[in-house]
Amino acid sequence: MVRVLQPGDRLILGELGRWNLWAVQRRVKGWLGADLWRAAHFRSRADLLALATVAGLKGATVTVAVFYPPLGLAAKVMAPMDPWIGRRITVGAAFLVLSATKPLETRHETEPT
Repeated sequence: MVRVLQPGDRLILGELGRWNLWAVQRRVKGWLGADLWRAAHFRSRADLLALATVAGLKGATVTVAVFYPPLGLAAKVMAPMDPWIGRRITVGAAFLVLSATKPLETRHETEPT
């Protein structure tokens, strides 16, 4: 993805988080035979930041959401608290969004203009 970005462009990448009840539910589905979830890989905030660094992106941040469990009544009760929780912690978030920028190319002084 980074290869096709122009210098100064921003990458926005959404992922299912590693440490939450939604991921547990999907892992169990994979163990029980669901092909889609058997092959799934869930990442943490640190994983996403490391990927951005290795790719040479700058200004990487991770925003998080969905701290409520995948259960009807509990989700309804906890959903209104989600923005408040997401501003304070990242562990337990079901959805993570990486935002990072491809740096502007810099010319060396010896290169022709």
